[in-house]
Amino acid sequence: MVALIERIDPDAVAARLARTRERIAEACARSGRDPAAVDVLVATKYLVPDQVPLLAGAGVTLVGENRAQALQEKVALPGAEALRWEFIGHLQSRKVPDVLPHVRRIHSVASDSVLRRLERHRDLAPDGFDVLLEVNVSGEDAKSGIAPDELPAYLERCPVPVAGLMTMPPFAEDPEDSRRWFSALRELAERHGLRELSMGTTQDHLVAVEEGATVVRLGSGLLRD
Repeated sequence: MVALIERIDPDAVAARLARTRERIAEACARSGRDPAAVDVLVATKYLVPDQVPLLAGAGVTLVGENRAQALQEKVALPGAEALRWEFIGHLQSRKVPDVLPHVRRIHSVASDSVLRRLERHRDLAPDGFDVLLEVNVSGEDAKSGIAPDELPAYLERCPVPVAGLMTMPPFAEDPEDSRRWFSALRELAERHGLRELSMGTTQDHLVAVEEGATVVRLGSGLLRD
């Protein structure tokens, strides 16, 4: 089990974030992209709640939480309102009304039961709210997400705006092994006119940027000393 991060140094986080953005800019240059088109989302899953407000002082603007209960606790902290919150974890349909009031985006919509809850509770969502559909592009049995051929039906049935797609490729030691899955997600999004691609974590985010990621999800690599 990964240990919780009990204390962060905002200056150190700011320095790591600056280096990360430099590397992202280099990856964008290699692929002919504008670095401004890539957001760095900082995952707060392993960060104890009282440290979350310090992220704003480190230059972090976008954060994501994996668990509904933790999200509710963290967004209520003084100073947490300076951050833009998104939900990036597996979403149980019964948790939809707990999550909706607090986030501008859900990255992990992947079931009809969640669609039904979004329809029922969409009045709880803030202005500008949208979702990403999670796609299991690799077909890996252990991964959540819809199959690529299910995407048109989900786009038709989703009761809230769909901004784009998200995926988690199979674990690989070599980031290059993830490239084909990132490329497949980009091609799928292009076919359906979707602009946002949430893909890439600490290990493989630079490959994801080269393949078109607009959001990379980074966690302990940025936060842990």
